[in-house]
Amino acid sequence: MLTIFGNSRGQFCDGVSRRDFLRIGGLALGGMSLPQILRAEAGSNVGRSHKAVIMIFLPGGPSHQDMFDLKMDAPSEIRGEFQPISTNVAGIQICEHMPKLARMMDRCTIIRSMSDCDGAHDAFQCMTGRPLKGQPPGGWPSFGSAVSKIQGALDPAVPPFLGLAPKMGHMEWARSGDPGFLGVAHAPFQPNKGSGAEDMTLNGVTLDRLADRRALLTGFDQFRRDIDGAGLMEGLDVFNQQAFGVLTSSRLLDALDVTKEDPRVLESYGKGDPKNRDDGGPKLMEHFLVARRLVEAGARCVTVAFSRWDHHGGNFSALRQDLPLLDQGVTALLTDLRQRGLDKDVSVVVWGEFGRTPAINKDGGRDHWPRVSCALLAGGGMKSGQVIGATDRLGGEAVERPVRFGEVFATLYNNLGIDVSKTTIPDLSGRPQYLVDPGCVPMKELV
Repeated sequence: MLTIFGNSRGQFCDGVSRRDFLRIGGLALGGMSLPQILRAEAGSNVGRSHKAVIMIFLPGGPSHQDMFDLKMDAPSEIRGEFQPISTNVAGIQICEHMPKLARMMDRCTIIRSMSDCDGAHDAFQCMTGRPLKGQPPGGWPSFGSAVSKIQGALDPAVPPFLGLAPKMGHMEWARSGDPGFLGVAHAPFQPNKGSGAEDMTLNGVTLDRLADRRALLTGFDQFRRDIDGAGLMEGLDVFNQQAFGVLTSSRLLDALDVTKEDPRVLESYGKGDPKNRDDGGPKLMEHFLVARRLVEAGARCVTVAFSRWDHHGGNFSALRQDLPLLDQGVTALLTDLRQRGLDKDVSVVVWGEFGRTPAINKDGGRDHWPRVSCALLAGGGMKSGQVIGATDRLGGEAVERPVRFGEVFATLYNNLGIDVSKTTIPDLSGRPQYLVDPGCVPMKELV
């Protein structure tokens, strides 16, 4: 419960004090608590029409030919240990360790020919759609940062862009998305970094004192923002707005608290492993659920980083552990979105920074392979039940419909109602920059 102490002298005509109205999580409008109001809202389709994107990043580069592009006619040193299974879409097969996804392939699209990976062991390209090299001053902004700049917050209590990446040994995998030249005003809110939810509470500050402090901050600000080329003042403005919004509403705290969820829904997401493995991240199944709760609360973009997929050795034993967890987490998310009527509004993308080598090495692993990788997309009103692109007999080269990261990003922007052919954002020099690289347009197979 988040309680903000108001002036106890003030009462409304029905005898209820301001303090009673500001005890968030306790008595609220009509005798309903905020969670009850949110549940009632969820059941009536009120406040759920905004578009959003959930990006699930698989740190380290997942093995495409052991997940969505199995090559059973290849030699044994390439074929691997897994068998394909049929899905509920005729002609589409995926790995045997993802049976839940196989049963809902009609709601998904597989891309087997992501072909412009830049080869960096980094989340950057999956967050921006651009390579690390050749960036403008300040760097390219991530998808969520661009959306934050263009569309802003839907709800003042919920940041438009949130990142759920936990701390990892290789922190380039834990990048939730950098704001680049858009500045700190459009960086992701990261509840897993720092003290997290503890920073979203008021410690003995009354609502009246909070209002006085806000007025004081406004009074201090006599600077001319039009000469602030670094965007620092805009950043301070956004931080202040978010701070006051978060502190005076429990909406964000409620969305982050999975204990408020229906136990049956919580169980459907399963349990993972909170421990870090080597330089990678933990297997936090609840992050799939938190992502749904955040977009339902008003977030426009949520990024998730799940487990570690850099298997230079012991590839198949690791995948036997992680593929069933990914299978359960993604299918629970897609089922949950559909049951709540969010599947047409929320786009989901699952991918990593590159693929893996066709040949299995002496340690039973696959090495880095930027020539081709895979992606899974669902929701957002996109066409589904299909495979886009194809690789050669060994799974090493795209031979049909090579797909660029920028094309996927153009599609995701389009799903949010943003026209990439017309929309620009200013860089540090004020020069307008398009959201994707030249030639990247929404994919006709999806829209």
